[in-house]
Amino acid sequence: MYALQQVDLKLDELEKLKGDLPSAVKDLQEKIAGLESQVKEQQDTIKSSRIERDKYDVDVAAIREKSERYKAQQFQVRTNKQYDALTKEIDTAEATIAKLEREMDSLADKSRLSKEKMEALQGTLEETKKAVRERQHELDEVSKASEEEELQLNHEREKLVSRLERKDLIMYERIRKAKDGTAVVAVKRNACGGCFNFVPAQRILELRKNNRIFTCEHCARILVSDEIVQTSANLV
Repeated sequence: MYALQQVDLKLDELEKLKGDLPSAVKDLQEKIAGLESQVKEQQDTIKSSRIERDKYDVDVAAIREKSERYKAQQFQVRTNKQYDALTKEIDTAEATIAKLEREMDSLADKSRLSKEKMEALQGTLEETKKAVRERQHELDEVSKASEEEELQLNHEREKLVSRLERKDLIMYERIRKAKDGTAVVAVKRNACGGCFNFVPAQRILELRKNNRIFTCEHCARILVSDEIVQTSANLV
């Protein structure tokens, strides 16, 4: 377990060399996904507005044709009642046409605004894609420099993990996460190598038996003896 800790610390160091590049790339990729979603939303609005305007345009043409027929019929009627009825139909048709044309104008404005938003979003999207390409290139260069060492360390880690019982590995990972990456420490000068609190002599003797896992009473890190520290190099 101590050998695994040393490998993980080396992997952590390699990860630190990348700085904030991994998180920066991830943030930019998430921003791109959000921008693409917004662009699609504006595209959908433009498409739906066009379809609705086309429908209104067909309706207006049909109503206008009907209104023209009513106007032609006015010259053929023989009574005022028939003339007034046709006039009412014409007025209703013209009112409907005016309403539909207002709706079409509103849809045209909506489509225009969506197009402006979409073009602005597309500009931001292109800039963000350029930024993520640059950051990804930087990350690839840094990763490439340590790629061989990282592969070797991960291979060594797999071998060490295979030697641990699942419950011990779970405990190790839990402590490592809670203690900023350091789960296993050696006892140095009768003190915990993590929090530097005193370790009783009896506990040190028990540690040297190497037959069970002990944790620090103060920081809860896993403790190992000097003997383990010396022999762990042969396992890595």
